[in-house]
Amino acid sequence: MTNISVDREPALGAQRKEFSSAAFHRAQLRHFILFDVAPALGTVVAFATLPWLPLNALQLALFFCFWLITGLGLTVGFHRYFSHRAFVAPPWIAQMLLIFGAMAARGSMVSWAAMHRRHHERSDRDGDLHSPNLHGTHVRGRLRGLLHAQFTWMIRHNYPNVAHYVPDLLKDKGLMRWNRRYYLCVVAGLLLPAFIGGVLTMSWQGAVTAFLWAGVVRIFVVEQTMSIINSLCHLVGAKRYSREDNSRNMSWLGLFTWGESHHNNHHAFSNSAAFGFHWYEFDPGFWFIRTLERMGLVSNVRRPQRGATAADTKANA
Repeated sequence: MTNISVDREPALGAQRKEFSSAAFHRAQLRHFILFDVAPALGTVVAFATLPWLPLNALQLALFFCFWLITGLGLTVGFHRYFSHRAFVAPPWIAQMLLIFGAMAARGSMVSWAAMHRRHHERSDRDGDLHSPNLHGTHVRGRLRGLLHAQFTWMIRHNYPNVAHYVPDLLKDKGLMRWNRRYYLCVVAGLLLPAFIGGVLTMSWQGAVTAFLWAGVVRIFVVEQTMSIINSLCHLVGAKRYSREDNSRNMSWLGLFTWGESHHNNHHAFSNSAAFGFHWYEFDPGFWFIRTLERMGLVSNVRRPQRGATAADTKANA
């Protein structure tokens, strides 16, 4: 297991770092309506139709399975592997993580990783795409920042130059082949649970209920869960490591956020595959990585040096 002691982002070139265009803003608005607004409305529909399409053990199991699969695709794949290169994986594992992450409908892998690397570079400063701390310190500004980080930042924002931020990913032809199939993966994430639900119950009600809960509601829940990291974890919680940004740990949320809520830990050691550093900091994403490592499927898993988590890292950040 490779040790690291400070947080460093991948080497970046000298290209223009971000740009804006009407075409990209139209695409952002379209994606926001399709995969943020529509799932929110679909969640309302799912609850409203419960008298006619009741939940049962199968539907709940499908919801949990697809929540877990797509959540791990985001935290292990999009975040720890593609954005931070926290471990080494063979092509088939990397492509599997890409597909699972894309099924969450949070944007293509390349876009997600570019925006995340940009976030670390400009965390809680001008240029951070989703900081809740750039709208003033009064109550109205705090509420506006919280709404921005949780939801509305996705409507319109400058687009990070992928050639600048993720040149390593762009060179991988296998990954790029699946990256271009992002929308196909999203559709698969909606139709696959519907197919399973329909086949196992041999009814259209089973298919529709699975589509709503393991598809639409699951997308909404995963989206809001990841957005909590952008919003609350930059406003409230414990700050173990002194940082120029306002990243925070909300350890009690670790189990429900795949380990993502140990956010101050992550910002202090951004290339670490582990986000939880103590026994009470539950980190399912790292548990999954460790399982893959023990099976010989991934290697060079990075984590902070022994004892580094007990000291202030401001001097090394």
